[in-house]
Amino acid sequence: MECANCRTQNRDGVLFCERCGTKLERSCPSCSAAVPPDAMFCGACGHKLAADAPVEARATASALAAENPGSYTPAHLAERILNSRAVLEGERKQVTVLFADICGSLGMIDGADPEHAQQILDTSVQVMMDAVHRYEGTVNKVLGDGIMALFGAPIAHEDHAVRAAYAALTLQRELQPVAAEVRRKHGVEVRARVGFHSGEVVVRTIGNDLSMTYDAIGPTVHLASRMEQLAAPGTV
Repeated sequence: MECANCRTQNRDGVLFCERCGTKLERSCPSCSAAVPPDAMFCGACGHKLAADAPVEARATASALAAENPGSYTPAHLAERILNSRAVLEGERKQVTVLFADICGSLGMIDGADPEHAQQILDTSVQVMMDAVHRYEGTVNKVLGDGIMALFGAPIAHEDHAVRAAYAALTLQRELQPVAAEVRRKHGVEVRARVGFHSGEVVVRTIGNDLSMTYDAIGPTVHLASRMEQLAAPGTV
């Protein structure tokens, strides 16, 4: 299988790239089923995946999406995550899963200069991550034009749902000046939608590089993703 990160052709049966260590399967953001890196739709639920973006769109998101969580997690949070990994392995946790993305990003950057498109998406995603980290959530996936984040694991908080709600509201507020600047410079609208849901998950793997895999027990991740899809642009 070819690695989506470094394009190395790996032997059949390996789970991680033998050159860069990237996991060779990814999870559907809707149902958490394993899907190959180049899949355009989830084989389990039919959810449209980020891999169907045009080449230009994928290139703009690659700067963030190809990175390990350790590269964009603040140092003080990263240390707490790594210190907790032995305790968390295989543990069932009540968490809040949050999804956020930029509405209509493919249409927004269609035909746009690739550098301008990259700047718009990367700046917006950075605002999203900063809002999550402010309330000690963990961004475990960057999904091209958006993020998936968890509150309550791997850093435990009893008020994880409240923290997710504050992060969602902060995200929308902090995006407003960014959207105004993008509108002034590029004449396009940047609006995000956010959805979240609380439920039980199992922490399966936490590596030395903060790479994490979370499997949802029940509809937690699915419902969080659906809530995001149902949200009107600019709302939670």
